[in-house]
Amino acid sequence: MPWKEVSTVSLRSDFIALAQQQGANVALLARRFGISRKTAYKWLGRTRGGGPDPLADRSRRPHTCPARTPAPLEQLVLQLRDRHPAWGGRKLHARLRDAGWLHVPAPSTITAILRRHGRLDGPRAGHQRAWQRFEHAAPNDLWQMDFKGHFGLTNGGRCHPLTVLDDHSRYALGLHACADEQTETVQRHLTELFCRHGLPRRMLMDNGAPWGDDWEHPWTVLTVWLLRLGVAVSHGRPYHPQTQGKDERFHRTLNAELLSRRTFTDLTDCQGQFDPWRHVYNHERPHEALGLAVPASRYRVSPRAFPAQLPPIEYDAADVVRRVQDKGRFCFGGRVYQVAKAFRGYPIALRDTGQDGVLGVWFCAHRLGYLDLRRGVVQRHAPAEELG
Repeated sequence: MPWKEVSTVSLRSDFIALAQQQGANVALLARRFGISRKTAYKWLGRTRGGGPDPLADRSRRPHTCPARTPAPLEQLVLQLRDRHPAWGGRKLHARLRDAGWLHVPAPSTITAILRRHGRLDGPRAGHQRAWQRFEHAAPNDLWQMDFKGHFGLTNGGRCHPLTVLDDHSRYALGLHACADEQTETVQRHLTELFCRHGLPRRMLMDNGAPWGDDWEHPWTVLTVWLLRLGVAVSHGRPYHPQTQGKDERFHRTLNAELLSRRTFTDLTDCQGQFDPWRHVYNHERPHEALGLAVPASRYRVSPRAFPAQLPPIEYDAADVVRRVQDKGRFCFGGRVYQVAKAFRGYPIALRDTGQDGVLGVWFCAHRLGYLDLRRGVVQRHAPAEELG
């Protein structure tokens, strides 16, 4: 399969960054990106050969021109700032240093240059902000997913940007211009990401459609599909967007650096502008939370490959298996219990917990909750032990 017409340079860049990592399996990556091994090694060879923009068409203007006399450093700083109007002194310093420029001014000096030329707004602009963070230990331990607030297009339509971010590396796995927020749309884009990057261990999302219903009943057709793939699902607490803080921060950066500065004609135009920005975010933009490294330097593809077909649902011999009926109900011990409607038609397992009167409710390898026989309900958390 050839490279897709849309976002070809972005796909090439993602492939090259992943293929150059230590221990990378080039043949496996080529299959996941839908290209031949010959094409894969051709682009690796072009990259190693150097030269400006080795992955772009030769007719495109290079980012730098070694044959041309460099402009004064102050002018160079201003030019880079004009290309990335939301970047401050620390990011500009790191980017110039990584690009190979010698005698790069200190971040504080760059901030002073920006302020002197009217490139900063407000008296505190350019000052480092305090931040706190938590991250998972390895790439693909957790992906965060959400829709950025939709916005209007000049053709009268609307764009719903779907974002998928790796928690450990802040690598933007997906930034998709969608016409809606339906299950089929999200599943199609996730399938593309899973084929290319492999499966994460867990995904985190909010409680809205299409991946949530409400806090107590978060399961939907989409999340049941993820569970069948062996991807655990978590939902953020209602009215606590900080639970998905990294994706929320990504949305603010997307808005500041792209959405608030451009107009978009249609979804094709959106995707055409999303792809190069995502490349800059992953491969060029220094990230404060990563010690000014770029996200691509910390990301690795998942060893868990996307299966050609969904695996069978199997349970242990000691489990009590019940099939979920219409309206999400199942029978046990002469009583009817309720789980989510998204599980109708599927078998679930009731498993001993070691706590009297309490059974675990499982779907595939994931515990959905607990069946409290004394109260006659299925709940998300284990009932408290009664004191004797």
